[in-house]
Amino acid sequence: MSKTRKLLNDELDRLSPDRFRESEKTPLIIVLDNVRSLNNVGSVFRSADAYRVEKIYLCGITAQPPHREIRKTALGATESVAWEYVENTIDVIKTLNDAGYTTCAIEQAERSQNLYNFSLSKGDKVAVVLGNEVKGVQQDVVDACKEVIELDQFGTKHSLNISVCAGIVMYDIFNKISWLR
Repeated sequence: MSKTRKLLNDELDRLSPDRFRESEKTPLIIVLDNVRSLNNVGSVFRSADAYRVEKIYLCGITAQPPHREIRKTALGATESVAWEYVENTIDVIKTLNDAGYTTCAIEQAERSQNLYNFSLSKGDKVAVVLGNEVKGVQQDVVDACKEVIELDQFGTKHSLNISVCAGIVMYDIFNKISWLR
């Protein structure tokens, strides 16, 4: 068996928060619709940093940095990823629709499409909405979005944890956009 040495953090050549803010971003926006867990909010920030997400909108009851519980899971990503609080999620969706984003509710719904089948074209900009841990994305927000995307699940539970779901969606969309560049 070959031995593979694990890299040290200073060998990873990561961007500083300042260089991150100046870097080219993935044309992807995350909208958190009434997410109640501060740990989930922090985890979404951390994944958004990993995939150079353009911005996060925090809406409704979603907590905002600075907060100890968010900071604990974000590990500094609240300092690198752009974010804004907007009380009404519908206002954000209307603004993003008008700005040419494909707005996508991540939800189990009639006529939803599987994330695997969600396709993009060169130059597309995407905004995904993730909802409350119990109630999901509000129905009026689902109605305002251009698309509804669902992730396959094969077990007994009805949903994935929002931070896990967000990470999967960001990874998938980042890769689809990267292939188009």
